[in-house]
Amino acid sequence: MNNNADALVNHVFDDVIRWRRHIHANPDLSFHEKPTADYIHRELNAIPHLEITRPLENSVIATLKGKYVGPVQALRADIDALPLDEKSGVDFASTKPGIMHACGHDAHTAMLMGAIKILSGYQDRLHGTLKFIFQPAEEIPPGGAKQLVEMGIVDDVAQIFGLHVQPDLPVGTIVMKEGPYVASSDNFNILIKGKGGHGSMPHTCVDPVVIGAEVVCALQHIVARNTDPLLTPVLTVATFQAGDSYNVIPDSARLAGTLRTHNNDVRQRVPGLVNRIVEGITHAHGADCEIEWQSGYAPGFNHPQASQFAREQINAFFPAGTLQESQRPLFSSEDFSSYQEKVPGCFIFIGCGNPEKGAIWNVHNPHFIIDEEALKVGIKTHLALASALINGA
Repeated sequence: MNNNADALVNHVFDDVIRWRRHIHANPDLSFHEKPTADYIHRELNAIPHLEITRPLENSVIATLKGKYVGPVQALRADIDALPLDEKSGVDFASTKPGIMHACGHDAHTAMLMGAIKILSGYQDRLHGTLKFIFQPAEEIPPGGAKQLVEMGIVDDVAQIFGLHVQPDLPVGTIVMKEGPYVASSDNFNILIKGKGGHGSMPHTCVDPVVIGAEVVCALQHIVARNTDPLLTPVLTVATFQAGDSYNVIPDSARLAGTLRTHNNDVRQRVPGLVNRIVEGITHAHGADCEIEWQSGYAPGFNHPQASQFAREQINAFFPAGTLQESQRPLFSSEDFSSYQEKVPGCFIFIGCGNPEKGAIWNVHNPHFIIDEEALKVGIKTHLALASALINGA
């Protein structure tokens, strides 16, 4: 397979483009992906040797059992879209107002489908089982990965791998980072309850706007003074809502934001510090508060064993220098971490940027597009990861 991988990819590429563009034009939001899952199911039904199940109606699990005994290895793609109005200008743009594949999940799905079509032809040389997971709801916690893990989908899996297109990397580039690679994502809501009144008589009020401003500044001491600099999290207050008049002090103010960290101990400790600071400031000024935390995804951690396996397989399939090792983890989050809490796994980034084709916008942007040549790299990466189970690959 190694010697003719490019030819194999080219053979299925027309199908991959068709799949990707259909999914892009017909996006579904998180937890509502049944139409997308139905489409994947129908297309995979035409591929021989697959066992297809639907543990959730908005998911698809395709299993390729080899002729010979061996380990179970999983490859995952996410299938949900984002609540955005598309402004990419592509001919196959979303047909659904307010919904767009702006994070590349359509590409992830099509790449894995292309790999499946190729790998099915090697069933009689396969030592073990390949499990292909088409997962819903990556974009919204608690996430589809957590649901599938709790259903036992990866209980028999020895290793799992996932890919993500990355627009700030040029096409032809593959990047991975052993160890922490993305952050956890937990969100908070703070309600400060004061006493409103006329803006000309603040002394008769308990002003939640002033108290909220003090809270915003004080919370940054957690990052600057209460956390080991080598483990510094990102703590962002992204929303501050209070009042709707220029001369009325409101009764309350609402603050909301996110906590990101690569360290589970920091993730567990920071909410307590936030609560203590908010309660201390509000009570000191005669106000009350309510604090709500919404747990998101755990930090993503690429296991050494799975990372070394991926490194060796990818380097065997691609020219020297294609695979690059990143030294810095990202502060974005990814529910692939739910699988990695259960079994060893590695998450890999595939460059999809190309200024000459306008592929310059980052993910979660309504202008986001990819250079579709990146799909070939992704398919070939899946083949590299699966090839260790194929005799003579």
